[in-house]
Amino acid sequence: MPERQLRLLVEYDGTDLSGWQRQDNGPTVQGHLEDALAAILQHPVRVTGASRTDAGVHARGQVAAFTTTRTIPVEGVRRGLNSLLPPAIAVARVDEVGPEFHPRFSATGKHYRYLVWNRRERAPRLARTAWHVYAPLAMAPMHDAAAILLGEHDFSAFRAVGCSARTTVRRLDAVALSRPEPDLVQLDVDGNAFLRNMVRILAGTLVEVGMGRLSPAQVAEILSSRDRTRAGQTAPAHGLELIEVRFEGRRADRRAAPATAGADLGQDV
Repeated sequence: MPERQLRLLVEYDGTDLSGWQRQDNGPTVQGHLEDALAAILQHPVRVTGASRTDAGVHARGQVAAFTTTRTIPVEGVRRGLNSLLPPAIAVARVDEVGPEFHPRFSATGKHYRYLVWNRRERAPRLARTAWHVYAPLAMAPMHDAAAILLGEHDFSAFRAVGCSARTTVRRLDAVALSRPEPDLVQLDVDGNAFLRNMVRILAGTLVEVGMGRLSPAQVAEILSSRDRTRAGQTAPAHGLELIEVRFEGRRADRRAAPATAGADLGQDV
């Protein structure tokens, strides 16, 4: 039988997962998907994901792919997966793609969202999805700092120490801040690619600006310095969510918004 490649749109709550990549010492998204697919297809399966999200990070737009010679319909694959996967993971869509498709290398951009609960009192409903920062955050300087990050730059100052990327130059098309609720700060970052922990370090740095510990001018200096020790802390993983991965020929469902607009990047899918 000819080999087919199937693409998955995957959603997950990363709270109790050890990240995307399969590991021997904890449950992962890749591990659960591969085990479920092996049970459905009756052969070992290797699943490749677009973003290797860390432990605790969530997704509503993760894209993955695998190959099989089985002729089971795509809807049968989706239903079978959702009957076997744990409640924290769901497959929203399955479609067949050509052999040239690769979830990571074919991607032209990604959209991440970071949430900050900005009130002294905790919000139990957001305990798994938002970083609790009780000090008041000033939005105006945060907008100014976010605007500095737009465009193509060397983001060495905003990557994890162990990041092994061959190049540290990335392009950010949108860094948008908004308050969908009076006490909830939402950061949407849209770019062509990201370094390890980049969005979380950007979030931590912008929070430092909102608290008055850093100025927008200092953010520009940090960016130019390429020195990780000068940027803000790495924000907690649980506030981060992968919203969308974009591919050539696929219209983006979210429009890039200027950082100074203070607007969301668009409706979720």
